[in-house]
Amino acid sequence: MNELVVISGKGGTGKTSITASLAVLAGKTIIADCDVDAADLHLLLEPTNIEKQQFYSGNIAKVNSSSCIQCGKCEEYCRFGAFQTDSNGVPFVDHTRCEGCGVCVKFCPSNAIVFDERHCGEWMVSNTRAGSMVHAKLNVAAENSGRLVSTVRKKAQEIAMTTGVKSVIIDGPPGIGCPVIASVTGASRALIVTEPTVSGAHDLDRVLKLTKHFSIPSFVCVNKWDINSEMTDSIEALAQSLGAKVVGRIRYDSEVSKAQIIGKTVVETSAKSGSDIKEIWKELESYTD
Repeated sequence: MNELVVISGKGGTGKTSITASLAVLAGKTIIADCDVDAADLHLLLEPTNIEKQQFYSGNIAKVNSSSCIQCGKCEEYCRFGAFQTDSNGVPFVDHTRCEGCGVCVKFCPSNAIVFDERHCGEWMVSNTRAGSMVHAKLNVAAENSGRLVSTVRKKAQEIAMTTGVKSVIIDGPPGIGCPVIASVTGASRALIVTEPTVSGAHDLDRVLKLTKHFSIPSFVCVNKWDINSEMTDSIEALAQSLGAKVVGRIRYDSEVSKAQIIGKTVVETSAKSGSDIKEIWKELESYTD
């Protein structure tokens, strides 16, 4: 199985738009939207949901008021300020602050703390015009997005194996944190989307060091390269110095927004940037084992 994960050192580089275009160009593939904190690949691929599963991870405290003796121990020991009291002096939990550490459970003298699994969101399997897609939605203030990323990715791999599809394209999260690591670990290759800015160069340096640490073959494309051609040259030189292969440039194109408005990828329109992405896909295919 060949897993291509598309990532970027920062948000707003056009990563998801490019991922959607590559999925359309790939033909028969499985798609995984692992940017679970801000999933938006569905806006371009119009998925029809066929399966939905709830995602639970960690625990969250809740006060059983009938057992509570209002001793204040939970509020005293909670280092995150999750416990508050109502007008009657009965404690309750602010779920956006609870870290699920369990110290309140341990020290409550009346065993009044319920410590259920935390409902963090949901993941779905859908059909799209580009193939089956696994995607997810993380609840507001929910954590453990790295674990949800792993769940989405594992399901995409299972579907690929079951259906005999040999290609998985992953829309990864931006940055270099836990969700990114969960997206790239063990992947066949990574396409890093960057932009010709100082911050783009800085973040590319960080993400390339991450993929190098995990021994993942890395490729780089510069989006909107023509807004600063000198910086583009510098970024491509940086990528090559860090062992990555430069597979192309994508021009700035106002037609991208017009395509998004009608729910299409640029490769499905006459947008000039679409031809740039098609050339990048050809380059990526030529490096496929």
